Amino acid sequence: MKHLVTGGAGFIGSHLINKLINEGEEVICLDNFFTGNIENIKFFINNTKFDLIEHDIVDPISVKVDKIWHLACPASPRAYQSDPIKTAKVCFLGTYNLLELARENNAEFLFASTSEIYGDPEVKIQEEEYKGSVNPIGIRSCYDEGKRIAESLCFDFFRKYNLKIHVARIFNTYGPKMQPNDGRVVSNFISQALTNNALTIYGNGKQTRSFCYVDDLVDGLFKLMNSESKGPINLGNPQEFTILELANLIKKKVNNSAEIVFRELPEDDPKQRKPSIKLAKNLLYWEPKIDIDKGLDNTIEYFRNKL
Repeated sequence: MKHLVTGGAGFIGSHLINKLINEGEEVICLDNFFTGNIENIKFFINNTKFDLIEHDIVDPISVKVDKIWHLACPASPRAYQSDPIKTAKVCFLGTYNLLELARENNAEFLFASTSEIYGDPEVKIQEEEYKGSVNPIGIRSCYDEGKRIAESLCFDFFRKYNLKIHVARIFNTYGPKMQPNDGRVVSNFISQALTNNALTIYGNGKQTRSFCYVDDLVDGLFKLMNSESKGPINLGNPQEFTILELANLIKKKVNNSAEIVFRELPEDDPKQRKPSIKLAKNLLYWEPKIDIDKGLDNTIEYFRNKL
């Protein structure tokens, strides 16, 4: 079976490819390297079951595949806000082009959506039925609304063409192969602590996130792709931390003398993230297995070598 992984040189995509290759599958990695890194996939380059295509999904592409894993999109605020119009085009045109490719190939299609479609939620625990609270004209809307229209496209292709789709709403994910300068909170804190810089918290640090280790997330994506569920299904770790708690945990592990400084909270930054994973448990028999201590230890070790 031949798999197409868009954004395959990225953080999650490269872990996904590693699992596919280890299971003996043929993989085409599609990436334009806007945020992807060739280092993440260098171990696969000489594998006969691996092929790399450098391509921007805003433009159509024609390849023969059986399954499409659509992960291509800048995912950190720093990256997707650097060119918001491009981000919106990737979400809409890119997803449309890949859905058309799936239709031409009668291929199964998994879309990596995001917890950001819930916006700055007005509920403490985000279930899939929650419609969200998104500012449609804010600085994050290129990504938040982009992912929402991409989900809509997936279900329109299902309704109109009976395309087999799966939609995963991914919550904060961390682990090896994150880029030290990508602007996400885990990579920021670890990089700052390892380089003897102050840990920067935006806002008062009371806002919460739920952190899922990348191996758990990839396992969830596999189970979703191999299920009958269209989704959307939340994939994340329901263990909730304040940003200040995370900073202190990383300080303790890396550099207990590091200072913590506070900066202004960016516009529309969510105050809370906590997924309900009832559907994932009931339909996919999935839940995270790797706790924050082990996951952070693995990630810190990777960053030590990287930096």
